[in-house]
Amino acid sequence: MSIAQTVSCLDGYDPDALRVDKAREAILACLTPINDSENLKIREALGRVLSQDIVPHIDVPAHDNSAMDGYAVRFSDLEKQPLKEIGTALAGKPFHGKLGAGECVRIMTGAVMPAGADTVVIQEVVKKEGERVTIPAGQKKAQNVRYAGEDLKVGTPVLRSGKLLTPADIGLVASLGMGEVRVKRRLRVAFFATGDELASIGAPLKEGEVYDSNRYTLHGMLARLGVEIVDMGVVRDDPAALESAFLLASRQDVVITTGGVSVGEADFVKQLMAKLGEVLFWKIAMRPGRPMAFGKIGNAFLFGLPGNPVAVMVTFYQFVRDALIHLSGRNDDALPLLKAVAAENLRKVPGRTEYQRGILFRDQDQWKVRTTGQQGSGVLRSMSEANCFIVIEHERAAVKAGELVSVQLFEGLA
Repeated sequence: MSIAQTVSCLDGYDPDALRVDKAREAILACLTPINDSENLKIREALGRVLSQDIVPHIDVPAHDNSAMDGYAVRFSDLEKQPLKEIGTALAGKPFHGKLGAGECVRIMTGAVMPAGADTVVIQEVVKKEGERVTIPAGQKKAQNVRYAGEDLKVGTPVLRSGKLLTPADIGLVASLGMGEVRVKRRLRVAFFATGDELASIGAPLKEGEVYDSNRYTLHGMLARLGVEIVDMGVVRDDPAALESAFLLASRQDVVITTGGVSVGEADFVKQLMAKLGEVLFWKIAMRPGRPMAFGKIGNAFLFGLPGNPVAVMVTFYQFVRDALIHLSGRNDDALPLLKAVAAENLRKVPGRTEYQRGILFRDQDQWKVRTTGQQGSGVLRSMSEANCFIVIEHERAAVKAGELVSVQLFEGLA
């Protein structure tokens, strides 16, 4: 089934006034995650996507052990004071005897529980005179004992395929004695900016030119996702050059472009996209970032983003990021929207979702949010100063100070 057929089947699909939620649904309906994988040493696997379930072949911990420094005892003996100390259990050097009636063993954190012992009493409350150990009342049976398999049990999966490996996950895998894991290969993403008005950093600006910033923000956002990045630079508004760039970029998994998708921009960009593949052009009911293209060229998925710097970042975070995560084979949940109190009035008209750049801050016992000021889609400073998006829903009108609004934190977008 073609992309156009797939998305046209969705309820509420309207390419000339597409809601944000419908655009996300349409994109995800077309994507198939990559299947290729490779084995990596666990030190190299941080930030990679598992392509296997991790199922323990040993219990962790392997033995019942002490959670504290103290004395291993039989709980039933605590009414028979004092107890006799008969040995010591250290981590890695267990006590090999067995506790008899009225006996105890000095034990260190992590040491295997001696045979017969079922409780550990912390050393701070114990009174000791030679081999005689007196323990105060109020102890609980099985206190300060960690049981075999309490952390990880043989045969019970602990990490699932699709998990993005964190430092804790690497440690968990190591605790099972595994030196390698199987992970998905990295997603390969090519991107370039279009436009005759773009000047390279370091070159003097000519009249009507601007420095190319979009490629640098795109590179930063992609780098945080751990994909393989192919930066193809700036491609001028020349049909032959653009066609060559699209064909070269389509050898990767994903192609991202900026510019050339708005009304009034060079028509040949759209014509080339349509000529080389199947590309849909949408007007999304959002601000900023209304014009966007989505489709395929060859086997590569294409995202044609607007040219304005803030619109590039907003559309990337709201559509492209989730698509790349899905294509990478990750099983992440969507980023949550949190609630905060609007610290000021916010202008908004119903019928579109707005992503205003905000600063979330704590005011006494409340989390509040205010905008960064001017919200134009070309004001990149508004993204640099912000720590969140203020997400004002499609149906909602202007917001009054004191009302609750949704916020999406920038931290966590990696």
